[in-house]
Parts: sequence; structure tokens; C-alpha cells
Amino acid sequence: MTQATDKKTKSKAPTFTKLVSKEGGTEYPLKAIHICEETFAPLEVAYDYDVIRERVSRESIAKGPNSIWRYREFLPVESENPIDVGTGMTPLVKSHRLARRLGLKNLYIKNDAVNMPTLSFKDRVVSVALTRARELGFTTVSCASTGNLANSVAAIAAHAGLDCCVFIPSDLEAGKILGTLIYNPTLMAVKGNYDQVNRLCSEVGNTYKWGFVNINLRPYYSEGSKTLGFEVAEQLGWQLPDHIVAPLASGSLYTKIYKGFQEFIKVGLVDDKQVRFSGAQAEGCSPIATAFKEGRDFIDPVKPNTIAKSIAIGNPADGMYALDVAKKTNGNIESVTDAEIIEGMKLLAETEGIFTETAGGTTIAVLKKLVENKKIDPEEVTVAYITGNGLKTQEAVQGYIGEPLIIEPKLDSFERALERSRTLERLEWQQVLV
Repeated sequence: MTQATDKKTKSKAPTFTKLVSKEGGTEYPLKAIHICEETFAPLEVAYDYDVIRERVSRESIAKGPNSIWRYREFLPVESENPIDVGTGMTPLVKSHRLARRLGLKNLYIKNDAVNMPTLSFKDRVVSVALTRARELGFTTVSCASTGNLANSVAAIAAHAGLDCCVFIPSDLEAGKILGTLIYNPTLMAVKGNYDQVNRLCSEVGNTYKWGFVNINLRPYYSEGSKTLGFEVAEQLGWQLPDHIVAPLASGSLYTKIYKGFQEFIKVGLVDDKQVRFSGAQAEGCSPIATAFKEGRDFIDPVKPNTIAKSIAIGNPADGMYALDVAKKTNGNIESVTDAEIIEGMKLLAETEGIFTETAGGTTIAVLKKLVENKKIDPEEVTVAYITGNGLKTQEAVQGYIGEPLIIEPKLDSFERALERSRTLERLEWQQVLV
């Protein structure tokens, strides 16, 4: 048997071995469970890193599919044929104009606003969760969502032929509601905020035994976020950045990027290096940022009141773990106002041509705030994570951007409008200089 054939045979065995409580380390079988019965802490997927180290290399990953599944050995699925809809390998954009505006020399934008199939990072976690749901025998999948997750579960369930019923707060942006309904799931719009939706979904899950991606399947689902760490390391030439800035909702994305970096170090794919982790929240829903500023190691739940609905989780499940990551990496967690979020969306669009939703506006606004407060070294290789597309939250910027110039189909009408436009631009620049 050749070495190549031997490796192929070995790769059929899963690399994930058990679920482990994040508090106390109690072990559980690889089933659809997410909470430790003893401590009520979240459960985490554990892997055999010795096996992964034998199977993977930079070369084997580079030869893999152009999607998150090039990292399959690091993900909690058994199937050799996971649900692959082209998710992942989104651009890592070297920023020039935004970097100059902020005074940074090595800024990169990880742009999941163009992720497939539904234009947010949620496609990563859902691809993993639904693959695992199918392996565990679920035929109906569901979620509690602030919008992006509902889009993704509905789309990928349609692709996989799974029945789908998803739950959202009833006051979501129209683009996110339409972006779910187009895939023809059952969509439940609940009169309440996300935390109330989530509590209802826990009751439904216990009663109907469906696969809820962010409840009973959460240990598997959350692992998909690690691929945002894996891709950045690979795209930087198998090196880790110095500093990352990412949005905080439940805290899971933030902690899983950290886990992804640590796993690459553990199996020898990148050199060991401490990466500083900074997190971004909206002031109208900033329980993690508030705890960080007050030096607490616990989270006080809040009632969300912000335009950044996709990160408006008042009782974040992984908030304490996000705090721990920020502290031990010498990072920061900041919050910004809704007005600053809108300016962040506009700033990214005007400088880099990337239209992000409110979560991305929050990230850019916090990035700017950290630079102004001298909490980012201009020389640091800094990566800002943009997790969703602005087409989904157009309401947020309506009334804060320009309007088209209405003209007659005549040259002189065009020229008069052009002169008015240039005059307005000069006045705006004069106000900026003053």
C-alpha cells in the first residue's frame, strides 16, 4: 500500500472524539447535546490533534476544495461528502485607502459580505451544522436567528433537501425576511427580542426533537467559525496576524477564531504567536463591552436597543469566554453608538468599496476608535472581520447618504446638475477643514 493510499484510508475515521464541558471538563458522547448536566456550561468539541498532525499539511490543505471543507479534518463531521455550497475562502483584502485614512500601515479586511450562498459568515457554521444534523439523523432543521442565520439555514437546508422551520424577531429588516422566505421554509416571526426567541426555540426543540443549529447542535455549529481563523492564516502566507477586530454577539465567533489560530499552532501549520483580540459591540447592546470596561468576569444581561440587530444579543452565551480571550491576549472590547455604526458603514464603502451591514459598521467604527485611542499600533498586521452584506440592512443608512440627481435627457441639464454637485462637494470639504 502506498503512503498516499494509506493516508486516504486513515482519513475516513473522524478526528473529533467527544464533547467536553467548558467548565470542569466532564465528557459527553458525540450526540445532539449542548449543555453540561453538572455545571450548565456549554459543551465543546474535542479532537485528536496527533491524528490531525499526521494527516494535514500546508500542501494537503492547499490541494483541497476552494471552500471551508479544505479544513475538514479540523471540523466535527464524519462524512467524506459534507454539504458544500462553496462557502468560505472569501477575500482577504489589503486595505489602502481606509488604512491611510486611519493611519495604519498593515490593515486587512476579511470580507465575508460576499460569502456563499447568503452573504454572511453564518454560511460557514450552518454548512457544518447541517452536515452533522444529517449524520445524526435529523430531517427537520431550525434555528433562532437575528436574520443572517435564518437566511443561511433556509438556503442550505433547501440545497440539502431538509425540512426547515426558522424563528426570528418580528421586527427584523425587510431584506433579511425576504432573504429567508425565498427558500420557502416555515418562518416564525416572534413578537419579542432575540433572547425571547431563543427561549421559545429551546422549548420547541425539547418538544419536537428537531435539529436546532444554535441550540442542541451548537457544539458542532460553532466550530464552523474557526474557518475564519484558518483562512486568514493561510491567506497571510501561513502566518498569524498581530491583531484582529471582530464583532461580538453571542461571543462564539470571536472565541472560535481564537481556537482556530491555536489549532493551527498546535499541529505545526503556523508558528506560535500571540494575536491580540479586540471585540466590537453596539452601545445599545453591549453587555460584553460593559463587563470588560468594568473589569468583571461575568455578564449582566441587557435589553437590546440598536440598529445593529444582527449582533443584538442581550444575554450572550459565550460572553464570559470572549472576555477571557480579550484579557489574556491583551486585547480590548469597545462599543460605539448607532451614529458611529452608520459612519463606519459609510467609511468602509467610500474607501474600500465594501458595503457591509450594521455588524460590519460596528467593527469599522470600533477599529477607528481603537486607533484614535492608541490601542492599535500602526505597524501591527491588523485584520478587521466583516461578517455580513449591507444589502440586508439598507434601512440603516437611508436618509444618511446622498440621493440621485434628477435631470432631463439633455446635455445642459446634466452640466447644471454636475456644477451643483461639485459646489456641494466643495462646501462639504470646507466644513471638514473648519
